[in-house]
Amino acid sequence: MSVNIDVTLHGAAELSDLWRRAPEICRQELTAAMLEAELLMQREVKELTPVGVGGGGGLRGSVTALSPQAIGDSVIGVVGSPLNYAEPVEVGTRPHWAPIEPLEDWVRHKLDVSEDEVPGVARAIQRKIAARGTPAVGMFHRAFAANRAQVVRMFEAARLRIVQRLGGTT
Repeated sequence: MSVNIDVTLHGAAELSDLWRRAPEICRQELTAAMLEAELLMQREVKELTPVGVGGGGGLRGSVTALSPQAIGDSVIGVVGSPLNYAEPVEVGTRPHWAPIEPLEDWVRHKLDVSEDEVPGVARAIQRKIAARGTPAVGMFHRAFAANRAQVVRMFEAARLRIVQRLGGTT
């Protein structure tokens, strides 16, 4: 699952000039800021991710931050999940015929019904999904929206550290 989010900083032109003057210092400071932002976002997304029948080890446990990568004059950070159902949980689904076995497992673990009732309840859920789809949880988008200002501050602080390391004033 991939959601692209760009952050525009005040002083971006200055940062571009600094990158040309001292690329290694910029790379170090921006990579450190990216790691801090990734770890914040990983925690926040996990808190908003629903817990499935497997407990916290399923989708919630799969949300992870990758190591920041400096590519050219950019630093790229990724927080995501490799699970194929992360995107449908994030953005919701259109009506579709869901497979019955995972629904039966979900009913067994999440609802207080007898084993005899499981197939009927699962079929009812299957019909509802076929008619309406599934709602979006939006854990990635909501986490970023709630923490955008904090992420921007992390990168603005990195820009100030770069200026200071180069002997400039802030």
